[in-house]
Amino acid sequence: MSATTLLVLVLIGLFAGFLSGLVGIGGGIIMVPTLVFFLGLTQKQAQGTSLGVLMLPVVALAVWQYHKQGQINFNYVFLIAVSFIIGGFLGSKLALSLSDDKMKKIFAVVLLLLSIKMLFFDKKKITSTVEPTKNQQTASH
Repeated sequence: MSATTLLVLVLIGLFAGFLSGLVGIGGGIIMVPTLVFFLGLTQKQAQGTSLGVLMLPVVALAVWQYHKQGQINFNYVFLIAVSFIIGGFLGSKLALSLSDDKMKKIFAVVLLLLSIKMLFFDKKKITSTVEPTKNQQTASH
């Protein structure tokens, strides 16, 4: 592995980790395109590498920080995580059956649709359906 490749990998990790801790993104949105663009991985190689990174406890410190502030609903985490495992298995089976070109296009369309929705169609919520955090509960007593 060259020094340049090593540097690019470290920068991708720092950037994706920073954005993951900051706004909850990093894997697919940051790592996949940068692995394809800067290191020439195929779409499937980049997706597999990104998933491999997520398999490790890379977000443990970020989760701990949010937990200390009472900002995590662990009931939701458990249900989403179990569903995520099943969805990840099914999605990976489908992705591996498609061409890299089709996967790149699907990935781009998903990012585009999410961007358009967030930019133009997200409305401020008047009421929240999320249960109050530990800090909110403490402040109201």
